[in-house]
Parts: sequence; C-alpha cells; structure tokens
Amino acid sequence: MTAAVLFDFSGTLFRIESAESWLRAVLDAAGAALPEAELVRTARALESAGALPGGAHPVRVPEDVAGLWRVRDESAELHRAAYTGLSRQVPLPDPGLHDALYERHMTPAAWSPYPDAPHVLGALRERGIKVAVVSNIGWDLRPVFREHGLDPFVDAYVLSYEHGVAKPDPRLFAAACAALGAEPGSTLMVGDDRGADGGAAALGCRVHFVEHLPAAERPDGLRPVLDLAG
Repeated sequence: MTAAVLFDFSGTLFRIESAESWLRAVLDAAGAALPEAELVRTARALESAGALPGGAHPVRVPEDVAGLWRVRDESAELHRAAYTGLSRQVPLPDPGLHDALYERHMTPAAWSPYPDAPHVLGALRERGIKVAVVSNIGWDLRPVFREHGLDPFVDAYVLSYEHGVAKPDPRLFAAACAALGAEPGSTLMVGDDRGADGGAAALGCRVHFVEHLPAAERPDGLRPVLDLAG
C-alpha cells in the first residue's frame, strides 16, 4: 500500500513560462524595449544557453560556468551564479536585466500548474496519502504553491539548496520520506527526469515518470499516479 507520494516540481507539477514570455515580462517591467524580431531571437538565444531555470538545458555549458553548473542546486548562491552566468552569454540592452531575469523566474507568475495537478493532489489528500515536493532548486518555491492554491495539499517541501545535496543523491529522498514518516518501500516518486528522479529507486521507492511538456500539451499526465498510488 502507498503511504506517501513524492513529486518533483518543475516539469512535473508546474511548468515554467516560455523563454519569450520570460524575457518580455522583464523588459516590460524595466521599461526597456527590443524590436519584435530581435526579442524573439534573444529569447531563443537565452533558451539555447539554458539560462531559464526549469526550461531547456544548455546546448553547451561555457568553461567558466561549468564548475558552477555541476553543483548549482546545492545552494541559493550557486544556483543564481550558474544561471546568471549562462544568461550573460547573451547580450541584453542593460546588464542589470540578467539579474532581473533570474528574479522573474522565482515569481509565481512565471509558473503554471499542470491542469490535472489540483485534482490529483486533492485526491491523494482525500485518501490520506502524504505528499512531499522534492526539488533540485536554489530558491524557496513555497510561494508558488501558495499563490496557485496547491500548498494545502503538500505536507513537506524537501529542497536541494536547503539540504546541500541534490537528486539523484538518495539522501534527499530519504529526507522526504523521514519528513512524511513513510518507509521508502511504501513511497512513490513522480518526476520527469530519469537521471535525477530515478535516484529514488536506490532508496527502495517506486518511481513513475511523466513527460516534461508545456502545460497545455499535457492535460492529464499526472492522473496515472492515482492508480499507481492505489
């Protein structure tokens, strides 16, 4: 019997906005402007650089960022330095916009829950199944859950930067199980990254993967969790 379900955050329960939306929001807030064609090109360049946390991985990690990239999820400082380092590979009208882009991605407005997330989390709560969010991240995502009304369904948040270790390290999954008072053998991990989230299997958890797609393209990808949870 399943006593607990662990969920990844980005690409599993929530999806980050597009790179174009991200850049446009920051430019608008700063009162800056780019011609439309240049804005689109710049957004694509930022996406290729992997500068949007929760978005695409870098096509290539520059040598001066590579060390940070490997440990980016182990502290807030490393996370910011890694992603702004990637962002700075792309010229922007004002150098201060790189930090503004990083700040934007931490706002609830930058994230959308997958359409079926409220139903699935609510159903697990009704069944008495504990839920934790286990994320490789460098900032506090709790306000995102509160703003979108999903915080009441989450019993614990286990975030890499608060523990100094990142998935697939079994210690992060063990911390989540301990927070819920659940044994790994009765715990299901749900995520979109086979490398990172698959690390829960080493602890004895069952693992289920979902596709990392835009929210509108994955309306019911979480629903199988209810059958798996029993």
